[in-house]
Order: sequence, then C-alpha cells, then structure tokens
Amino acid sequence: MAKKEQVVYDESKIKTLSSLEHIRLRTGMYIGRTGDGSDYNDGIYILVKEVLDNAIDEFIMGHGTRVDITIDDTTVTVRDFGRGIPLGKVVDCVSRINTGAKYNDDVFQFSVGLNGVGTKAVNALSSSFTIRSIREGKGVEADFEQGKLIAERKLRSVNEANGTFVAFTPDPDIFGDYSFDSEHLRRRLMLYAYLNPDLKIHLNDEVFLSKNGLLDLIKDQCQFEKLYPPFHFREKTFEVAFTHTNRFSEEYYSFVNGQYTTDGGTHLSAFREGLLKGINDFAKKRFDGEDVREGLVGAVAIRIKEPIFESQTKNKLGNTEIRSELVARTRQVIEDLLHRDPKKAEKLITKIEETSKLRKELQSIKKVARERSRAVSIHVPQLKDCKVHLNVKRTKGLNSSIFITEGQSAAGSLISCRDAKTQAIFTLKGKPRNVCSLRRDALYKNIELYNLMRSLDIEDSVQKLRYQKVVLATDADVDGLHIRNLMITFFLRFFPDLIEGGHLLILETPLFRVRNKKKTLYCYSEKERDKATKKLGRGSETTRFKGLGEISPGEFKQFIGPDMRALPVTTHGENAVSEVVEFYMGKNTAERRQYIMENLISDLD
Repeated sequence: MAKKEQVVYDESKIKTLSSLEHIRLRTGMYIGRTGDGSDYNDGIYILVKEVLDNAIDEFIMGHGTRVDITIDDTTVTVRDFGRGIPLGKVVDCVSRINTGAKYNDDVFQFSVGLNGVGTKAVNALSSSFTIRSIREGKGVEADFEQGKLIAERKLRSVNEANGTFVAFTPDPDIFGDYSFDSEHLRRRLMLYAYLNPDLKIHLNDEVFLSKNGLLDLIKDQCQFEKLYPPFHFREKTFEVAFTHTNRFSEEYYSFVNGQYTTDGGTHLSAFREGLLKGINDFAKKRFDGEDVREGLVGAVAIRIKEPIFESQTKNKLGNTEIRSELVARTRQVIEDLLHRDPKKAEKLITKIEETSKLRKELQSIKKVARERSRAVSIHVPQLKDCKVHLNVKRTKGLNSSIFITEGQSAAGSLISCRDAKTQAIFTLKGKPRNVCSLRRDALYKNIELYNLMRSLDIEDSVQKLRYQKVVLATDADVDGLHIRNLMITFFLRFFPDLIEGGHLLILETPLFRVRNKKKTLYCYSEKERDKATKKLGRGSETTRFKGLGEISPGEFKQFIGPDMRALPVTTHGENAVSEVVEFYMGKNTAERRQYIMENLISDLD
C-alpha cells in the first residue's frame, strides 16, 4: 500500500482572510443559514432584515415615518426617509467591518445593529449592491459586486428627500436557486409594524401599519380565541400585552430594540416570572406557574442601550444584569393592570382557577389510565417497535421513525418491508376519535390515543419524543384522508410543538403503477400516470393502488427507504391555527356545509 504523503504544516499554510472573504467563506457566522427561501429563517430574509433594521433605527430616533420596499424577482430595494448616511462615509459604512454610527449613543440610543456587520454582510453576499445617501439636496451613490467597489458617484442638486436607498441581489453563488416567499416577508414586516406604531412600511402595493403596537399583535394572533380583551402597557423602553385562550400551550413574542428574538432570552424569562408574581400578588394566592401560563399568549418588548445577543442573527438576549429589575417592573405593571380593570381580571383569575382544578382532576384520570394499561400489557399491543428502542427508554437524536397506519393489511406490508432497526409501526384499529373540541382528559379515557401517547413518549413533554419522525401512512382514499386529518387534529390540538419541531410528516406513496415487460414506473398523480403510459406504449399495464395493503412488501420497501417521499406538516403562514382547526374539524357542521356549498358554486361559475 502506498504511504500517504505527509502534509507539511509551515508558514505557507497560515492564511489571513479579508473581512469580505471571511463573510463569503463563513456565511453561517453572519446570517445563520443560507437556504432557498422556503424557510422563514433562510438567509435571504436575514439580508432584508439587516437593511431594514437601519431604516427602523432612523424611525426610532425620530427621523422618517415611512419605509418603501420593493421585491422584483430576486432584487430587493429599501428606501427610508431618515437622515441619510454622512456623505463622506457611505462606502465605508457598507464595506468596512466595525464601521458605523451605532457605537455612538448620541446618534443611535436603542439600535439593534451594534456590531457594525449587518449591511457589510449584505454587500458581501450580494452579486450586485447599490447604496445611495441623500442629505440636503446632495448625495453619494456607490455600486458593488460581491462586496467589491465598482463605482462611486457624487450627486449634486438632487431633488429627493433625505434618506438612504439600498438595492441588492442575493448572490446565487452563495444561495443557489432561491425565491422570496411573500408570506414570510409579510410576517416579518407585520412584526416591524407592531413594534413601531405609526411607521408605514410599503411592500410593493401593500402597506403594513399598526396603531396600538403589541396590543394589535396579541389581538391578531388570538382573534376569536381570546377569553378576555388583552391587557396592554406601553412606555418608551418597555411594552407588554397578553391574554388567555383555551389552548393547552403557552406562546410568546419577545423583542429587543425592534429585533424579534425567536429564542427569547433574559427579557422573556423575566416577563414570565414577573407575570406570575404580579398575578399572585393581585389574587393574594400562590398559583402554580403552569396553571397561570397554560393558554397564555403574551408579548414583551424592551429597548436597552447595549444589548448582548448570543449570535449575529440576534435570536436570543443574554444581558443577565437586567433580569432582576425587569422582573420587578413586570410584576408592578401586571398587578397595576389587573387593579385597573377588575372585570377582565376576574375572567383571568377564573381561567387560572379552572385550569388548576382540571389539572388536579387530570392527575387522578392519569393514574387510572396508567393502572389500566399495566393490567392489560407491559407493552403497547399496537406498537411494533424498532430494535434501537427495545432496550432503552429513550434515545434522543436517534434517526428513527414511527409509521402510524390503519388496519392490519397496511401494517402487515409495512412490518414486512421496514428497517426493523430504525422503523417502528403503530397500528390504528379504526378511525381515531375527533379531539378537536375535547379537553386533555379525553386522551386518557380513550385507550387508542393513550397508547399512541405512550408509544411516542409525549405524555409529559414533547421533548421526550422517542422518534425523530412521526409519519402518517394512510390510504389515498376518502377514509384515509379523514384518518390523516383526525391525526393532524390530534397533534395540533394537544402537541403543537411536535409539528413546530418538524417531526410530523405525511408519507407519499404512488397512486398508480405503469409497467411493461421491460420497465416499471410508479406515479403519484394522474398526470404522471398519463405521461408514463405514453412513454411505455400501448402494451403497458396500469394498476391503481386503492390502499397501502395492495402494495406488495417488495414494492413498499423502496417507498419507505432512504428516498422516502414524505411531506412535513407545517402551519406555514397561519396566525390562528386553533380557529382553522375548529372550523374544519369542530362541531359547526351547518356552517361548514354552507361554506362548502358557497365555494363549490363559485368554482362552478
């Protein structure tokens, strides 16, 4: 065997990258992920955010009440009406790391962009980038390509309002084949509007505007779910809003200097603690935190001079020194809000007391369910587990899947062809119960749903989920689709975090098999079937799979292997998931029938 050549480690191996080269080489350090635009956190939206943050900072400091954004295919333009960048520093501010006015408290007191990186990263990661600053009839404009200056022009006697204009095209060499999703953009811009009341943000022909800040946010997120009108408090550096719903989870929106901190941080933990203490002080009781926060939808926004974020993407605040003061301030504000509106406060306390009572009742129901299951069997009879789980209670991060299917026929095919090491099967005995309008105790009274919870190990927390993927494998007919909807309702109603974590998927299996003596093609739609039939010719044979049980184990194996086609269940672009589920799966049969008839008629017209 040839001896591997030894690499010499000497001075020639040491490299010094320019800031531009480092941004392009280590993109993730500056904008997180790249992506193709299908995910809310993909890099192209971070680029928009970085430019927009500068415009928002101008508004916060009292300069400009409007921002214009246009997106034409892959090119983004942002025009604010603030003070404009000082003309002698335009090029430096968008190309030299650690250059900017955000370090100066006199100019920007509550800025989110403190690292002097944001716009430089946009410039470096764009195939083309143009910046123009206008101040008192004069201006400077500069063009860049992949962060390198191409041209700089001085503008005189400009008939434009003061402000800054930026146009950029994310570089396909970095981001590949991408496109902007309008729903992701709308969500981001609406959050900016909530945080900056009276700021008008124009996106193409659409306007985003909020008059009441976080109060509007909570109202929009809850709509008809709220149990009482939201409480709201706002001052220059601190704002909170909250209400309760009948959801089983708690949901928060937290912000620092206009930045949406998706992972929370010090301000969010302080808000949760202060809220509990404020409510307990008002009620003169000691409610449990879980009882107070179940069904809560809250928002908190703070402005501080020197925020410390855990990364350049600014998803989590790390200023621990502000915590105790913020807890005390929240506690005081919450108690005062409750005293000011006793009718709403009474509804809040009633909700918490009912939750506390139901939780105690649920403990006894859980005990009965567990004793019943132990009496029947040590193991769940409907579960064919995978080998990696047979001798361990839970293995986090393991690349394992569980297929939820209906009927012995489909289960038999799956069991015969699965990878027994990593793929488990849970067999439903029939159509599961519709839990849309039910309380949590229904899960313990229904043996099948309780066994499913036990199999997934999510009874106490979704964090204990035993499988990386929960795959719904139902027949491609009316009954199969109904079962699928019932299972999605089950997870949306009681375990939304499982869906938010990307763990729930829908298995796609072929509807048709088209074959001749030489070749077999599997088709997932009628269009694919027609194309395959034409390709294989007249002598081909077409089979319509009515159910999973009709697919032989030998064929099925390729559909659940490494190339498995499975669509993730998401709540993309939906603000009020609970209301949508209630409409389609609730008890409002007459209203739903009327909706179907009206839309059916309009389609026929």
